Amino acid sequence: MTPPKDSSSGHAAAGDALSAVSFRFTPLTKRADFQRASRSPRVVTDGFILQMRRRAIGEATGMRVGFTCSKKVGNAVARNRAKRRLREIARLVLEERGRDDTDYVLIGRHKTTAVLPFEQLRTDLIRALNTLHGKSK
Repeated sequence: MTPPKDSSSGHAAAGDALSAVSFRFTPLTKRADFQRASRSPRVVTDGFILQMRRRAIGEATGMRVGFTCSKKVGNAVARNRAKRRLREIARLVLEERGRDDTDYVLIGRHKTTAVLPFEQLRTDLIRALNTLHGKSK
């Protein structure tokens, strides 16, 4: 038995299709990159600390993002939850507000990153980016 045929063509119009690919950033993985970012301008918010470093010409290209949480944030479960939340706000906000040839490091804070409302973390990141981008002109 065969399923009934669909009367539509099976293809969405060009403007109707949603992209299945979400924004992906290059992660910071080397300790030296995190240390260079730690000497750069930063903004402290209730939920996290954001550090931003403009890379010199000739260094790696594109936007890179790093996430870190110390043991002060809590046990491994709490640290991983905090980093997941930071990753998600970075994915949502940096796609449209991040700059190429820039390293961003988000640092989780004790007892707040994992419990603050998600929208507050998101607006804090937007505000922090506006502050740092204004300083680096």
